[in-house]
Amino acid sequence: MFPLSIALPFSPSYLCISLFTYSHFLCPSLLSLSFFSPSVKWRIMSQKKIFLVFVAISTVSLLLHHGGHFSWTMEAFHLGCPSLRTQLSSSLKPKHTNVAFLKTHKTASTTMQNLLFRFAERNNLTVALPVQACGHQFCYPRTFNAHLVHPHTLPPNVVTSHMRFNRAEMQRLMPNDTIYVTILREPGSMFESLFSYYNQYCQSFKRVPNGSLEAFLDEPWRYYRPDEKDSMYARNTLTFDLGGDKDRPAADVTAYARAFVAETERVFSLVMIAEYFDESLVLLRHLLSWDLEDVLYVKLNMRMSGSKHSLSPGLPFKIRAWNALDARLYDHFNASLWRQLTALGPACVAREVRLLRRAQERLVRGCFGGRLPQLRSAAQIKNKELRPWQPSAKVDIVGYDLPTNTNATWPGSLAHELCLKLIMPEVQYTRVLLRSQSLRYRRSYPLRSPQPQPQQPVRSVLPRHQQVGIQQIHREILPPGPGPASSPTATSRPAGTQSRATRVGLRPSGPQMQTP
Repeated sequence: MFPLSIALPFSPSYLCISLFTYSHFLCPSLLSLSFFSPSVKWRIMSQKKIFLVFVAISTVSLLLHHGGHFSWTMEAFHLGCPSLRTQLSSSLKPKHTNVAFLKTHKTASTTMQNLLFRFAERNNLTVALPVQACGHQFCYPRTFNAHLVHPHTLPPNVVTSHMRFNRAEMQRLMPNDTIYVTILREPGSMFESLFSYYNQYCQSFKRVPNGSLEAFLDEPWRYYRPDEKDSMYARNTLTFDLGGDKDRPAADVTAYARAFVAETERVFSLVMIAEYFDESLVLLRHLLSWDLEDVLYVKLNMRMSGSKHSLSPGLPFKIRAWNALDARLYDHFNASLWRQLTALGPACVAREVRLLRRAQERLVRGCFGGRLPQLRSAAQIKNKELRPWQPSAKVDIVGYDLPTNTNATWPGSLAHELCLKLIMPEVQYTRVLLRSQSLRYRRSYPLRSPQPQPQQPVRSVLPRHQQVGIQQIHREILPPGPGPASSPTATSRPAGTQSRATRVGLRPSGPQMQTP
């Protein structure tokens, strides 16, 4: 059985109103049954039975619809954590839907992006996507500019594609109540992943004899060129993604790192840590008032075990020294994450993590015929919509393929679309979203009337439970195109893009925020 929440069309408010109305109608009659004839008594008793059946169906519907969140809340409440005692009241808060996620490199950020894409589709939100000249990233490594956003995806609720962060431009693009989130990874494992993944694209890595990470770290300045194309993958990549200076002079690293960490902390409400992904999701769920179903995921964009290399003794220290700014960022925000988890209550966090993983396993087994999914190479995946992009012949990025002869593989079914999106790679999903949002934009375009550009765009938030036409999106999926997934060539913006984006309404550009 596929683990979807199937709810009858009864909301909690509808249930309460119905109970109130029926009780006032039935109770006076039931109190005076002795005054009625047998036929009238029979009718009243029938009404009572119908009412009880209605109450039972409504209750079951409510529990099915909110079961995950309700059981999560009650189990945590049972533990007695002070920070979770308000969950029953806070669960009534609307979900926060304006989210900017800075997608960093090789940090499990593709998994997080997929989660946000699916959340946006379920809640009929607009995701800011790049103009077509930029591919599926905002012309990275160029510093982000709001005019790199496709005009059919304005004004957005969510942004989550790769970019080099620019606070002023993001504030110009996103609503004032946007919550900013990003993710970091331990520098040693992250740098090994970067070296493996971009070995054929980053010249600093490519010129190293035999592709040896040890050789690079022994003499990094022999191979590294700060101003060279793709050099951001070879040093302090996290700092660069966050908009910082990856090549700060050694004498200034300590003071610069301190100021840069403080600036990052001011902007981002949550900095997730890849090594503690599930714990980070617990904090994210609380921060955004989301439900359990909103933070379920499957790991994406992973390398086959044969493409990974263990670090010999001494290499982690050399990596941290070479990426000193990234190391300071990670150390600070890893400690910050655990302070937040401690404030939430370690026992409660552990319980929430168990509930998350339990629900996740049910979802995955439902998609894969009752079994856990097997990782497959791109060549083994039959569905081209699910084949991950391969950076080189030396690195094997694995993905998933839906099994045959299960409910989740019936084309056009809700189960099929949910499972397909759950495991869809970044490039293909970006194209699906751009196509669906462009169709929605064109359909609404005749209804748009030219208006002078406001100082702040007027935004209308659609109901959070309004569903999008997922089946239609699936029918309009475009096949993936060639080219590297993480190193698109930065090209100029097509003529006319700025005027179209301005017509939709971007925030007026303010003074540029100074990066320390």
